Parts: sequence; C-alpha cells; structure tokens
Amino acid sequence: MDSKLLSQLIDRYFSSMNTVQRAMNVMITERMPKHLTSDQFCILKYIGEQEQCTSSELSEVFFVGKSSITAMINRLAEKELIVRHPDEKDRRVTYLALTEEGKRLSQELNRTIEQLLAKYIVHFEEEEALAFINTLEKLGKVLSEQEGGRE
Repeated sequence: MDSKLLSQLIDRYFSSMNTVQRAMNVMITERMPKHLTSDQFCILKYIGEQEQCTSSELSEVFFVGKSSITAMINRLAEKELIVRHPDEKDRRVTYLALTEEGKRLSQELNRTIEQLLAKYIVHFEEEEALAFINTLEKLGKVLSEQEGGRE
C-alpha cells in the first residue's frame, strides 16, 4: 500500500474511531447503573460468556495490567457480582464466576446495549454490517496477536 494512502486511511481511522468511541461511551455510560463502570460491565460480560475465567486471562483479554484487573475484581466482588473459586487441583489458581445478581445484571445490560446498538446497525445493509464486523474482528485479532504479550 502506498504511504500517502496509508496516511489518509490512518487519519480517517482516528477521526472515525474518535467519533464512534466518544458517542458510544456516552450512550453506554448513561445506561449503566451508577455503581458500575463500563469497564466493569465488560468484565462481567466476558466472565458470563466464559462461565468462569482467571484474573490473568482477563488481564490478557483486556490488555490491562494485573494490578488494575485485581482492583476491578475486588470492586465487583465487594458488590457481590462475582465470586472467587479456588481450583481443586491447583490452589494457586483462582477462578472467577458471576453470582446470580451478576448474571441478572449482565443479562439486563446486554439487552439494553443490544437495543441501543440495533438502532444504529439497522442503517447498514446486511452485507455492509457483516463486512464491517468481519473487518473489525480481523483488526482485533491482529492487535491481540501482536500486542497481547505487553503488560
């Protein structure tokens, strides 16, 4: 790819992502309960999808340092949204799982955010939406593979 086109694409990426991130963050934050941050919701959503995971896994998936993940986990545990379960075979490993309240809240917020996003996705033709998501997932995969080892 020629460098001029690459530079133009990067400028367009930054401009578009800035607009999308700012707008979506505001809309999602407005729908979060006051006691929950959007980052905490993302952690609840991930744990719910996996059924259980470790804090190290969360650190890798969210590209966040282990101390930051520990602080978020502690807050979610204090709110009784997640529980810790030690591995029966290896006591050094602790699994995280949602409590019933964590599951309920996560499902409720998932529905709310799905309804929010659906209002915007319907403006795309099916092929456009699929191409967009496929491209976004590809970017996510490339980033994970190349940046995943950083702390």
